[in-house]
Amino acid sequence: MIAGLGKSDHVRNHRGHIMITRRLSNVTMLAALFGVSLPFVATAQDFPTRPIRLVVPYPPGGPTDVAARIIANAMSAKLGQPMVIENKPGGAAGTVGGRYVASADPDGYTIVMSQVGSLTVAPFLYKLDYDPIKDFAPIGIAAETPEILTINPSLPANTVAEFVAYAKSNPGKLNFASPGVGTLPHLLGEQLQLAAGIKLTHVPYRGAGPAVSDLLGGQVQVMFDSTSVMLPHIQAGRLRALAISSAKRIAQIPNVPTVAEAGYPQLTESLWTALLAPAATPEPIIQKLNTALNESVRTPEVQKAYANLDVVTRIVTPQELKTFMADEVRKWQQVVAQAGIKGE
Repeated sequence: MIAGLGKSDHVRNHRGHIMITRRLSNVTMLAALFGVSLPFVATAQDFPTRPIRLVVPYPPGGPTDVAARIIANAMSAKLGQPMVIENKPGGAAGTVGGRYVASADPDGYTIVMSQVGSLTVAPFLYKLDYDPIKDFAPIGIAAETPEILTINPSLPANTVAEFVAYAKSNPGKLNFASPGVGTLPHLLGEQLQLAAGIKLTHVPYRGAGPAVSDLLGGQVQVMFDSTSVMLPHIQAGRLRALAISSAKRIAQIPNVPTVAEAGYPQLTESLWTALLAPAATPEPIIQKLNTALNESVRTPEVQKAYANLDVVTRIVTPQELKTFMADEVRKWQQVVAQAGIKGE
């Protein structure tokens, strides 16, 4: 008996010790069952305690990079730690950066901001050493933006109909650029050829930046890409917009019709961009990142920046994003087969 304690006190103390021991044992067993160590559980509760690396698998200047820099600033304020952008372009449809994050430590400190092509199209075009669906834990959707069908002003066309007529009279002589094989701009270009019965020569680039540079220089004549990339050049008169892939016209270029108004409703698509972490990242960390992302896209600063680029937001849970990505996989698999698209 411990000095100063009565018999009943000693019993209660002893029983309390047994209860605490049992509870700790249960936590230990649960942690072992789910493959999580107790120190890591504590780390998840304190996350983040150091800067987070946000990998963008495309060159600087493209739509994903532009949105990533807007989001990174806002999320840094929400999380209390810097979010550092790291561009890792190259490979098939941004899969170099995807592979890098898929194999990173699942601790929430290395995440990726990727888009429809890398996540739901690349599996049908390339032999990947990772699965864009199974090897990532979805966090949330960061941005959605329509694509603009844009041409070099040297072409004698001011409408989609005039462009199609010119392309039919010059089969295979017009080059259409894309940020890479399997990207949404590539898929829309292929869909346009199928729908309009024209033949264009596809020229894939490693990212939107170099593709737009050659479009401005006239090495290629036509390209689909996002509003965030194309609008500055269109508004400056350096490029000519023929149609936009959104369901409605946008305020920045109100005279430009939608693809549906131009006669091609099947081209109504948006470029969605998502945040993802390595697959084994603990759920509490995923939830913290999802909350920070969804709160960030609601801030006036992000809303203003997005509005200037005609980027819209969609608030989703990690599970809703997982379901959405599965639906996208099924849709784009059909498009790839119909167009006969092959990987580089």
